[in-house]
Amino acid sequence: MRIGIDFGTSYSAAAARVGERLEHIRFGGLPQFRTAVFFPAELPDPADFHMTREREGEVAALVRAAKAEQTRSGVAPRSEAQLYRDAVQVVRRQWLEAQSREADEAAADLDDAVFGEDAIDRYLEEGSGHLVQSPKSMLGYDLLPRARQTITGIAAQILEHIRVAASEQLDREVRLATIGRPVQFRSSMGPQGGEQALDILAEAAQIAGFEAVDFLEEPVAAALHYHAGSDSRHSTLVVDIGGGTTDIAHAQVGGSQAPVVHRAWGLPNGGTDVDLALSMAHFMPVFGRGDTRVPAHHFVDAAMVQDMPRQRAFHRRDFSEVPAPYNARLQALQEDGGTTRLYRAVESMKMRLSEHDHGHHALDYIDASLAVSASREDLRQASADFLSRLQRLLQEVAQALASPPDSVFLTGGMSRAPYVQALVRAAFPHARMVHGDPSLGVVSGLASHQPGQG
Repeated sequence: MRIGIDFGTSYSAAAARVGERLEHIRFGGLPQFRTAVFFPAELPDPADFHMTREREGEVAALVRAAKAEQTRSGVAPRSEAQLYRDAVQVVRRQWLEAQSREADEAAADLDDAVFGEDAIDRYLEEGSGHLVQSPKSMLGYDLLPRARQTITGIAAQILEHIRVAASEQLDREVRLATIGRPVQFRSSMGPQGGEQALDILAEAAQIAGFEAVDFLEEPVAAALHYHAGSDSRHSTLVVDIGGGTTDIAHAQVGGSQAPVVHRAWGLPNGGTDVDLALSMAHFMPVFGRGDTRVPAHHFVDAAMVQDMPRQRAFHRRDFSEVPAPYNARLQALQEDGGTTRLYRAVESMKMRLSEHDHGHHALDYIDASLAVSASREDLRQASADFLSRLQRLLQEVAQALASPPDSVFLTGGMSRAPYVQALVRAAFPHARMVHGDPSLGVVSGLASHQPGQG
């Protein structure tokens, strides 16, 4: 049995073709879930290592062995201090490896993992454990071997969660999948980052129990979905704007002929870029951004909850010397769940300002009297950089087309935003605007795809 999987930056979904019927897989009664997973077991933190009587004994044994080896080999002797430092490093490394194995074994049990919004709620309730959000955003970055192994394992947990849910709902074993991919992954390594992302997803899918997977560009999948509901043949531009990436495809769809996708374009930016800009402009100032000497990148570390290394770096900072009241606020933000709650507040503010002129959010978990207010104009300014990038991409697409499209099919979570819709409409004023399901347009097309199709 084959399913389509939209492994999204913000949300993930799955669907299958059962005969002529399209069936969306349900997760807790909903057709999608936030791409987040919580593991109750803590992953090891090197800062937690400290010497004990037992470890001092291990170090002493290593020092004695090193001295004996020096005597036998006749090499230039190292000082007692050097031998001690080396031995401590060995013991520390062995401790980290043992802690990592224990965490891997705990995380390997799918019954212990919690997914979606429940993962965030559980993390906030327990105040411990390990929460990973938006692992897709890390797939294309330069990863050390251990980090790559961790990201692969997390992706495998999410894909197995999807496969098991699909197997139960469809009442048959699911072992094949078509997984959506952006035209251009977020990456620090250029095209090589995209190749790495696909390699990680393929490996994760195998670990998750899939026997074979293939990949399809997300705007192409959305074009397949739009084609299925179009009676007459016409040209269209599929504009898929998600949390992490923006993808566009030019296609001929509709009628009795098969859809034909002519070309696709991609941008490694999406809704999370707006979240970050809004956070930096209107939330981080209450923590001292612009009013203290705390470097700007420390606030970026706090805001980017999907970037595990940045989060670890933020939580290790010492803000005790920052002037009041910002020192206490930053320290409260460092507490378990602080940055996650703040990110939720930013998302909530962005969605509210998309529909209302003003927004207000209490930060009482930081300080009982602390709150942030913003206006729709503030959101427009925070969106300016992303909208500028999107506008340039739309201009590039318009110049590449021999003639304007008959329609523009909008899908993806950010396609809900009125300011995004207005920009697309201005770029193609004579095209008919078609609003697809922002959440399920891509996965519906992935479910319809068969390997070997264009």
